[in-house]
Amino acid sequence: MSVSSPSSPPPSSPPPSAPGAASGIPARAWRDALVAVVAAFALMTAVAAAGLACAGATGLPGGAFPRVVAAVVVMAAGGSVEVTGGAGFLAEADASLSALPLSVSLAGALAAGSLFLRPLHNRAVARPGELLTRAGPLVLLWLLALTGAALLARQTFGISTGDSPVADLAEVLDASPKVGFRAALPATLGFGLLWILGLLLIALLVSRRAPLPARLVRFHAAVRPAAFATVSLLLAYVVLGVVVGLVVAATRGHADRTFAVILLGLPNLVWLGLTLGFGGAWEGKVEGPFGLPVPRLLDEVLRGTDLSRVDVASLAERDSRAWWLVAVAAVLLLATGFLAAVRSPAGVRAWQHALHLGVALALATLMVCLLAGVQARFGLSLLGIGDVGGLGGAVELRPLLWRNVGLALLWGALAGFLGALLARPVHRRGLVEKPPEATEG
Repeated sequence: MSVSSPSSPPPSSPPPSAPGAASGIPARAWRDALVAVVAAFALMTAVAAAGLACAGATGLPGGAFPRVVAAVVVMAAGGSVEVTGGAGFLAEADASLSALPLSVSLAGALAAGSLFLRPLHNRAVARPGELLTRAGPLVLLWLLALTGAALLARQTFGISTGDSPVADLAEVLDASPKVGFRAALPATLGFGLLWILGLLLIALLVSRRAPLPARLVRFHAAVRPAAFATVSLLLAYVVLGVVVGLVVAATRGHADRTFAVILLGLPNLVWLGLTLGFGGAWEGKVEGPFGLPVPRLLDEVLRGTDLSRVDVASLAERDSRAWWLVAVAAVLLLATGFLAAVRSPAGVRAWQHALHLGVALALATLMVCLLAGVQARFGLSLLGIGDVGGLGGAVELRPLLWRNVGLALLWGALAGFLGALLARPVHRRGLVEKPPEATEG
């Protein structure tokens, strides 16, 4: 019988390979990514279908409803949908559409972000390779799902021109005007990649329990409390908008239209209201038979052939209740500053809170300005000579970017400073208290 030398290690099985090692991406990462992508796209599809059904899209000809739902999902995930049209050599369409149904986007973002973070809530530090191992399959499956939706998102409709000259010529030459849409696949995949990468980055910044690479842990106190508080502010506006929308649907009729706005574009409206509340402004116009699914007051301000300024003052000229936007913004921003301070270590000073929240709110406002704008145009010209009456229209709403971002920086800094002062009596992590002195005898 042989006896092993004390200096020689006992035989053992090779250690299991770590996630992201040479053995490849573990099956669990693929499974978690698949669950996140399927849940996000299923939820976006359900929200888009419900919103379009409330808007009356189920009656579209040619069984187009599923394709319209797919187009809305593509736009919600950052994709690009082109509008096409014409009538052979008789007429051509000048059409464009740039809009983001943020209700659908938010539903997908909450589902994908929460499911991406769920397996990571076990420790404070993670290797960069491990995070890439988790993010890689999700990004790949997301782009595959987006490709499938983009291939489905195409349809052509015939349009009625009434008694116009186009109708007479089309009847003679059998060339009826048509309009349609299709997803631009390269642009959809490019913007969709930016969308999902931005979502995963925001999810890691907001979550207090998600691990970070060791080199980034020191930025935890500076970034995460302010990021979490800012995202909470945006979600608070959405919740408040849902409550107001339900009240309007119950008391003023047209419940189907109200639910269509809630399910398709509520964040577009309430986040615009946030920027208006702290002094921001937008400009735009609505002309022709088309319009924005917005409250009547905003439509009145925008209706016309020239660009109109949209701010609290212009809205208050028609309805003084618009000043409530300022009061709501002031209260919620102060609550945001308090929340950011409470979630921060006690050693963070008031001016640091002001800086952190100011930058966070400015970046969030920049994101809102880039995402909530709307630009749409459709015109049908006869033989290249002007628009056919009744078929042309334009809708435009764009932010005054630097004004909005600059005021967000100032308001965020003020809210962060005041919130830090209000949070001083609150016991926070990192606060060291002196132990009580022991009594003698």
